[in-house]
Formats: sequence, structure tokens, C-alpha cells
Amino acid sequence: MTQMRSFDYRGLKCPLPVLKARRALAQLSTGEVIEFLADDPASPLDMSHFCEAEGHQLARSDSVASYFVYHIIKGTTN
Repeated sequence: MTQMRSFDYRGLKCPLPVLKARRALAQLSTGEVIEFLADDPASPLDMSHFCEAEGHQLARSDSVASYFVYHIIKGTTN
């Protein structure tokens, strides 16, 4: 089993977390899961819309301390 890749986008403001997530997901195969950390207050809505628009599944979206944790399953559209 491969270890899930994690990217820390804390300190970045919209739209950078989503743009960097898009770039990271482009390197994955369909069905792979990736974790992102972000502290931009707009990121929950941004990540949700991004996943819907790009065909990915937002498997986890949690608030932890002063940041958010996202697990995204790569879809087939990109």
C-alpha cells in the first residue's frame, strides 16, 4: 500500500490552494487519494466547488485547530 501524499497549503490565499491542488491531482491516477492542508477561510467552499467542477470526490473536509484538512479522491475527468 502506498502512503498518501500530503500537501501543506497553509498561509496561501485564494485561489492558490485550489490551483496547487489541481496541479497535484494532475499527477495522480484515477481513484488515488491526496491530502491537503489549508487555512484560507474560503478554502472549504473553494475545495467543494473545485471537486464538483473537476469530477473529483471530496472524501474529507474537516476543521482541525486553525486549519482545514481535505482528502480528495481523483476523478476521471482530468
